[in-house]
Amino acid sequence: MRRRHALALLSAPLLLPRPGQAQTGPQPAWAPTRPVTLVVPFPPGGPTDLAARVVQQGMQAALGQTVIVDNRPGATGAIGSRFVAQQPGDGHTLLVAASGTLTINPVVMRTPGYDVEKDFTPVTLVMTAPNMLVVHPSVPATTVAEVVAWMKTQPGGPAYASSGVGSSEQLGMELFKLLTRTEAVAVPFAGGPAAATAVIQNTAPFAVLNAATVGPHVQAGRLRGIAICGPRRFPQLPDVPTMTEQGLPEHVSGSWTAIVAPAATPEPVLERLNQVIVAALRTPEVTARLAQVGFAVDATSREALGTLLAEDLARWRRVVREARIQVN
Repeated sequence: MRRRHALALLSAPLLLPRPGQAQTGPQPAWAPTRPVTLVVPFPPGGPTDLAARVVQQGMQAALGQTVIVDNRPGATGAIGSRFVAQQPGDGHTLLVAASGTLTINPVVMRTPGYDVEKDFTPVTLVMTAPNMLVVHPSVPATTVAEVVAWMKTQPGGPAYASSGVGSSEQLGMELFKLLTRTEAVAVPFAGGPAAATAVIQNTAPFAVLNAATVGPHVQAGRLRGIAICGPRRFPQLPDVPTMTEQGLPEHVSGSWTAIVAPAATPEPVLERLNQVIVAALRTPEVTARLAQVGFAVDATSREALGTLLAEDLARWRRVVREARIQVN
């Protein structure tokens, strides 16, 4: 399913870099002629803002220009994204976007005000943190199969703690229900920490939540980690197996941050930006700083980011359609 949808979506302008112009000889690397602005569509202090600031210094040194972080919060990332979509594609304005901004807003919002597949083109993935299926210690389950069996014993399905309508965590649980053919009732809370507290207090006995949020609670024994919702184990919790290891390879959900540019940005500019940002991300200092908050550096090629965007858009469109989720 993932491969089929990914191939269908890769034809969109966002997801495949455009071929460069024919070159008659070596060309000088692109360099900005004025300050470069990294637009963060969230307030200062969050993980997306951190992602912008950890690459800021490296970009400045490599490009020989000032790099500005511009926070434009509102509408779960839509306001800042609209702004960047309207800017010239000249490499001087980039969007530092959370996964929800690029792959969830477009499928849960009636009018996000931007078209991800037409308005943006990939630069690089920055960092990732998977979701994790967790349960209250009183739940008689230690594996995915046992959670599914327990869910089927609950009339109408058990309650699960949701970090908000349209969040990656809620969609992660809805994907789990879809793949396992089970039922569960969402109990909404104001964000991941509040949802984690609800599971700890057994208000809602299980949830799919970000591993960076619930990892310390699993380590302390307040929650039981059942499965990592990603392709590899979470370094801070190496004993928690993945969904793939437990027979659900289609279950992939989590948070990531990427940098994209306006769609008209030329190929040489995009390639230069990719090289500079990837180099900045792969320094030991940046890797260590992001690891402290539970994120792994995942600097990639533009093509790899395009594939990720295609897969996530296909996955969440299916989940939102079948679960009938809509924010506005």
